[in-house]
Amino acid sequence: MSDTNWLQRAASTLAAFRESDHPAVSLARDLLWVVAVVGGIALILYLFAGTWPAVVTIESESMVPNMNVGDLVLVVDEDRFGGLTTWAEGQRTGYSSFGNYGDVIVYRPNGADSVHPIIHRAMTYVDTAAVEESGLAQFYEDPHGGYITKGDNNPYIDQGNLRISGVGVVEPVKEEWIVGKALVTVPLIGYLPLHLAEFAAVVIVVIIIHDFVLARRKEKEE
Repeated sequence: MSDTNWLQRAASTLAAFRESDHPAVSLARDLLWVVAVVGGIALILYLFAGTWPAVVTIESESMVPNMNVGDLVLVVDEDRFGGLTTWAEGQRTGYSSFGNYGDVIVYRPNGADSVHPIIHRAMTYVDTAAVEESGLAQFYEDPHGGYITKGDNNPYIDQGNLRISGVGVVEPVKEEWIVGKALVTVPLIGYLPLHLAEFAAVVIVVIIIHDFVLARRKEKEE
């Protein structure tokens, strides 16, 4: 009996929340709707891409002209829609993406979560012995194999040349550091995540104005 009463009270509260004309309740409904829509889109993207984040924004010119600042990039698991192909492999097979041979990958430099992931082309894969023979081992305390990466607009590879504050010199990319590979880009849309706080503020203001106008219109009709 108590369970039935609890369900009835919950249903009554939900109905009152849905039908209330109070401005604060109306605003809360609208915000919940926005959260639900954004959450649903995020879930669909994750199920399709198989990785997270499923979208990233180009924030530098290191991949120009094949990727530009403000581009929104859809990222998928590196083994989805075919395995990960390096520049060296693409040169042999003819496989290319984004204007050059091989795949463009998104990776966490040295596995760090404290900085934004890097989106650069996977040039080749080297084992530990190759790293030591190339002289790259001098930059790392624990030399290891991994992917050698490079921005299409950069003159040098990342490994041994790119130093990130708080992370150090970028190491060969281990497979577990890879977020995914780039699938498609959408120009300019990436500016939205770069200014997410401002966009959220605009949405909230629009919702408040919309609810205010509807409330005034209803008062006039009554």
